[in-house]
Amino acid sequence: MKRHATAIWKGALGDGTGAITTQSGALSDHGYSFKARFEDESGKSGTNPEELLAAAHAGCFAMQLSHFLAENGTPADELKATSVVNVEQVAAGFEIKQSAITLEAKVPGIDKAKFDELAEQAKTSCPVSKALGAITVTLDAKLV
Repeated sequence: MKRHATAIWKGALGDGTGAITTQSGALSDHGYSFKARFEDESGKSGTNPEELLAAAHAGCFAMQLSHFLAENGTPADELKATSVVNVEQVAAGFEIKQSAITLEAKVPGIDKAKFDELAEQAKTSCPVSKALGAITVTLDAKLV
């Protein structure tokens, strides 16, 4: 299984612009820029690599946990996973140091200890978490 995306960038970092297209077509020439990445905290001026990484991580984690919950005989009614990826300025430029996952889960029939165990297992075993091995991955999981 292989997935791909293409990024085209034109111009210098500060005033250039880019467009990202994904294999699925979910993004098609979707704009990204320095402003979208480093200046616009509202997130309304376009996407950026960190936002896409956060989406991938939240989605991967939720799918992995749904599998573990179903295997446990307690399938989820709903898993709402959010990942926050932080970019920090360091001496050598910018660096991603953390992906913080929060989860609100509706899982009938599961006890808190088993839920916590399966959520932690999903956090460490989803493929995106494994790929992010160079950074800290945290999880705040709640049954609702």
